[in-house]
Amino acid sequence: MSLKNKKIIILVENQYQDLELWYPLLRLKEENARVLVVGTGTERIYKGKYGYPVEPDKDIGQVKINDFDAIIIPGGWAPDFLRRHQQVVLLVREAFYSGKVIAAICHGPSLLVSAQVLKGKKITCFMAIKDDVESAGAKFEDKEVVVDGNLITSRKPEDLPRFCQEIIKKIK
Repeated sequence: MSLKNKKIIILVENQYQDLELWYPLLRLKEENARVLVVGTGTERIYKGKYGYPVEPDKDIGQVKINDFDAIIIPGGWAPDFLRRHQQVVLLVREAFYSGKVIAAICHGPSLLVSAQVLKGKKITCFMAIKDDVESAGAKFEDKEVVVDGNLITSRKPEDLPRFCQEIIKKIK
């Protein structure tokens, strides 16, 4: 599988779940995708829950909807910080309605709640935000990965292999 000429952004803020950012980033680079880490602009370097640093390639104000084919939203506490930035929320909403692939894992779907794109969608997430996604109109499924239209969701780091397989399949 090759994702040559495909551009994917991974959203980042402090306290991201380290594996949920780095595993997809490296896996998608193996497929020859161009992967950019995009931050909110609050930091020069963001630190994961376990302290692993990442320097963003761009800030949210530097990306536009036509610049990419997919968005990945890692979990950890980062989605709670990401959803506080209106530019991030609007970009995710616009990407959803433009048919771009949006992949969210763990707490990542909390950003989808704020983007108001879950009504009638089947998704999965970390169990701690199950009530939130259901209140936003989603149908929760406790599965390793759930694909509904352009949304791909997973629950936890152990789901990363299947999560990335579905991302690759959908973008290709």
